[in-house]
Amino acid sequence: MTKSPILDTIAGPFDLKGLTDDKLSMLADELRSEVISAVSETGGHLGSSLGVVELTVALHAVFNTPMDKLIWDVGHQCYPHKVLTGRRDRMRTLRQKDGLSGFTKRDESEFDPFGAAHSSTSISAALGFAVGRDMGRPTGDAIAVIGDGSISAGMAYEALNNAGAEGRRLIVILNDNEMSIAPPVGAMSAYLSGLYAATPAPMKALAEGMEALMPPPVREGAKRARQLVTGQGLSGTLFEELGFDYIGPINGHDMHQLLPVLRSVKARGEGPVLIHCCTIKGKGYAPAEQSSDKYHGVSKFDVATGAQAKSKPNAPSYTGVFGQALTDEAARDPRIVAVTAAMPSGTGVNILADRFPSRVFDVGIAEQHGVTFAAGMAASGLKPFCAIYSTFLQRGYDQIVHDVALQGLPVRFAIDRAGLVGADGATHAGAFDIAFLTNLPGFTVMAAADEAELVHMVATAAAYDDGPCAFRYPRGNGVGVQMPEQGQLLDIGKGRIIREGTDLAILSFGTQLTDALTAAELLDAQGISVTVADARFAKPLDTDLVERLARDHAGLITLEQGAEGGFGSVVLHHLARRGLLDKGLAMRPMTLPDRFIHQASPAEMYADAGLAVDDICRTAQSILRPDQTVVDFNARGA
Repeated sequence: MTKSPILDTIAGPFDLKGLTDDKLSMLADELRSEVISAVSETGGHLGSSLGVVELTVALHAVFNTPMDKLIWDVGHQCYPHKVLTGRRDRMRTLRQKDGLSGFTKRDESEFDPFGAAHSSTSISAALGFAVGRDMGRPTGDAIAVIGDGSISAGMAYEALNNAGAEGRRLIVILNDNEMSIAPPVGAMSAYLSGLYAATPAPMKALAEGMEALMPPPVREGAKRARQLVTGQGLSGTLFEELGFDYIGPINGHDMHQLLPVLRSVKARGEGPVLIHCCTIKGKGYAPAEQSSDKYHGVSKFDVATGAQAKSKPNAPSYTGVFGQALTDEAARDPRIVAVTAAMPSGTGVNILADRFPSRVFDVGIAEQHGVTFAAGMAASGLKPFCAIYSTFLQRGYDQIVHDVALQGLPVRFAIDRAGLVGADGATHAGAFDIAFLTNLPGFTVMAAADEAELVHMVATAAAYDDGPCAFRYPRGNGVGVQMPEQGQLLDIGKGRIIREGTDLAILSFGTQLTDALTAAELLDAQGISVTVADARFAKPLDTDLVERLARDHAGLITLEQGAEGGFGSVVLHHLARRGLLDKGLAMRPMTLPDRFIHQASPAEMYADAGLAVDDICRTAQSILRPDQTVVDFNARGA
């Protein structure tokens, strides 16, 4: 921890109550330094957190958390909040095994009333707390802090509409880090300082009084706020039409603006109110402010220079391989287009956008719309690749079912971050896509065993027009295989044998093929001969391959980086229907366990899940030699 005269005296939000406004401003400076220092050692979402330092201090100084419920949308910006709520001494464990989550988490602190990590949920949750309060539950005010990106999503708009209709006391803070605002003029500061006049003023009068004192460019703030939700500037105030009082824009880095407004809203406000607060992402740390991504997500870095620690991988990232392969296919086929939900660089489609900008569509944080939008393009005869992280694709599942699968439309889903993802933890794990896609009629579902296979699957998806398809791949770098010059078309529904054996078969679906081969070598040293196969497809299943493995071996292990109900279940169902389980075959599906696995390194998470190399070896031994002493395969380098 850094030495901080004021912050060192803060054990929790209650300690902020006795500080003067000037001391609170000084505390914000110390808090910013503390967050920079901690994240330099752990990595994480720095830019978002630096942008809300003053806002975090002001909220905890004015409101009575945890009785009042402070709900951070997404949670990228919650690091200052964690420091002020008794977790300062654990900040160096952020996003690590058995450490603090990178997001808000209910079982981590009473100051985290609602877990977050996916966007646009805060207003809905805050309204739920407001209803609970009004029905007698021990809950105070409900405050939702939502960003300009998150408020553009459909769920946020639905919540605003519902909250306005309910008319309950509710506070929404729009954290807008895309709109710049000049320092306050003297009249503004004087007006805000006089908010504690003896005679209370209604919120509408407060808002109108503030607006009258603003220079013309700042008055455009209300229009900007409307545009964030609607995409167009309307005459009239959208938020007022929804039943909200609108206040702003205010400078989110000026404590002498923030504190009076928040105090006035707390003391006098009834019904729902929206405060438009303008901030700068990465505020107060020059390398972040000057970076193109504002240090949204960083690895460990040197505080003095801002230089991030970068590993030197021996293989390209799966995301980069996908982006380049898609661009190569698009160069050959003008019908190929890509859809992303606010993650062009995160999904690799920025590579395609650099070459063919008119063929990449960023729909914002709107996965449901993105899926149906892609379906419409497919119906028109285009070849859309819908590139979305596995965890975020869950948000568009009804659209996948109704608008894509039911109509048999050839949308290609490129599913990044499949499996366990490391520091982001359970909220970002790609655990369920195998299960929720393989049960849909007419879907083709693939998983790449390595980066070369991913190139082939992109080519296969581009050529496949007989219905929807998906291919999944993990976060991080490939395994270092020889890369093809051009993707080759795979036979739909056909896997491949990688290694021949006689005793046991391992059928892998996805990138754990490497682990399966390592396990086979270790088992061979123990006198167990293992066949290793790469399924490639979960649907349609290579039934010939599965039946051959079942007939020719005493045991069969299926291996996947997904939850129960996925690839292993598909194989089990087929074998059961064919009666092959009745003939003495020992079948062991290895999947993620029926629980959420929290942040750690990917290797630690898979070990926790029971999917490490030594787990594969022990599973094999339990089938063929159940009465023998278990060999410590891990000690042999597994």
